[in-house]
Amino acid sequence: MIKTENNPSSKSVLISPYAPHWPQMFEKESSLIKQALGKNCISIHHIGSTSIPNLAAKPIIDMVPVVLDIKRVDTVTKKIEALGYTAQGEYGMPFRRYFQKGTGVEGYHVHIFEDGNPEIDRHLRFRDWMRIHKDDREAYEALKKNLARQFPNDRMAYCFGKVSFIEGITKKSGFDGCRILIALTEQEWEAYHRIREKQIFEPISVPYDRHHPSLSQKNHFHFVLYKGSTIVSVAHIEFLNRTEAALRSLATDESYKKQGYGSHMVKLLEKWIKHQGRSFLKMHARLSSENFYRRLGYIEMPFEDPCIQKEYVNLGKVL
Repeated sequence: MIKTENNPSSKSVLISPYAPHWPQMFEKESSLIKQALGKNCISIHHIGSTSIPNLAAKPIIDMVPVVLDIKRVDTVTKKIEALGYTAQGEYGMPFRRYFQKGTGVEGYHVHIFEDGNPEIDRHLRFRDWMRIHKDDREAYEALKKNLARQFPNDRMAYCFGKVSFIEGITKKSGFDGCRILIALTEQEWEAYHRIREKQIFEPISVPYDRHHPSLSQKNHFHFVLYKGSTIVSVAHIEFLNRTEAALRSLATDESYKKQGYGSHMVKLLEKWIKHQGRSFLKMHARLSSENFYRRLGYIEMPFEDPCIQKEYVNLGKVL
């Protein structure tokens, strides 16, 4: 066993040999979660390394409850907290509800998604692939043990170190769904900056600042849209006040233009913004993009706000 602290909720990393009782832990705990979620819960899946026989893992049971309505989960948060969990909200992943619980050396992570969310399929494909491909399973175990030695007290660095491997398995598994995430990893930020600079700033001859203050301000959100394991589109949203949000930028990588990814990103952003309690989405749209937004239901709407572009139209939509 590679061991650091015994608290699974801490930033330390603990890797244990596969334990045959992990599936039983899942079954027992998932029944409690299902009861708390009530009729909104369709099913619950055991995911992550503890769901893969013969794979060493952090002794934390990950599970994915699938619900009919993700917003209704918020009405039973106190019931889940009564089971010993800490509610973490979306925790950086749009349309998720995330809960954590630690019990000594073992713990539970609950990732709740609405039926149809592509994250469900991605998790299950990864799990199923690893269960039947021994070589990949052994390579993953070796990687995790090596990362645990390198970063025994840095859970984030440990997780980031697995990203490339997980993306490789995602591709092998055949997953090709569209997922929207808030930019987090080095790879996501690199794609975010590259696409914005090339598609937005270079055409209008404005220098691009990879260290702009908005990148770290709490009311600004920076999104990437994956198609399978490839980032195809990026966006920047600002919350202006309690009712209004602004689409500061939207860009699709050159190779993926005119394939519907921009429209899909806008629809996901609208849904997410509405979930956050905002009713209006405004923007300074380039004249060349005006028809694109009008087809999505945007109309001229006052927006008194500075703009880096010389020629634009103020558009907005009631969500």
